[in-house]
Amino acid sequence: MPVSSKRSKLTILCARTLVRIPWLVHGFSTRTGGFSRVYGGNALNLGFTKHDSRRAVERNRKAFLREVGAGAGGKMWPLVTLRQVHSDLIHCILEPPTRQLVGDGLITRTPGILLAIQTADCLPIILVDRRRRAVGVFHAGWRGTAKRIVAKGVGEMRRWFGTNPRDIQGAIGPGIHGCCYEVGPEVRGKFESQFAYAAELFREVKESDPVREKYPLLFLTARAPGHGELPPKLFLDLVEANRRQMIDVGVLARNIFASRICTACSTGLLFSHRAEKGITGRMMGVVGIRPE
Repeated sequence: MPVSSKRSKLTILCARTLVRIPWLVHGFSTRTGGFSRVYGGNALNLGFTKHDSRRAVERNRKAFLREVGAGAGGKMWPLVTLRQVHSDLIHCILEPPTRQLVGDGLITRTPGILLAIQTADCLPIILVDRRRRAVGVFHAGWRGTAKRIVAKGVGEMRRWFGTNPRDIQGAIGPGIHGCCYEVGPEVRGKFESQFAYAAELFREVKESDPVREKYPLLFLTARAPGHGELPPKLFLDLVEANRRQMIDVGVLARNIFASRICTACSTGLLFSHRAEKGITGRMMGVVGIRPE
């Protein structure tokens, strides 16, 4: 995932498969180079969180838009965001909305509008139809993934724009990976009820008990209540879950790019809600079409 920081201290991540498209604007923000002070250093917090000031976030957003190419000549493109609710609700944007929309996906063919999803562990996913010049961006946590939001995004692009899935370039931005994304058995149950390949998305790790390891005979001869085998920890590969979902609806595997950066492993570069115990900022995955 190439890094762009040409004109400022901001670090913007881009998908190598998308930078080759001349009419496309896209990027995944990081935490570096902004004006927020509450999350350590000069943080590029792009979300109106309860800890940060509105003025700092607005300055961050302006700098970010300019950096990704949506503010050339001093005129900023309209930035379309959502009140995200971990749903499968997707909006087609024909013109900048006059009210706050609720949902987790946005699609458009209108040039000069920047579609944005905010994340701090969940996956930001961009879809680009090179033939029809249509784009979409989606917020995929485990709930949205279980509801097939990215698959439904492909369906909405087909419905509105006539998109053929084979023409789609997909990019999965930085998010929490299977190394760190521990979930409960109820999450596995949700996936098992929806996907035939669910077992391939989860990794089990047996939890160790220092006392049990030091005194194994005690647990062999006397199993007091509460001293049975510890349940394994479960880790979900959210990236693979969404990659498989795209392939299932016809997107070619070779056209899907996935960032290898885990948010929880890389808090020096990225915000992570889980690793930072909820006290963190928000990043954005954005996409738009340059006016001709």
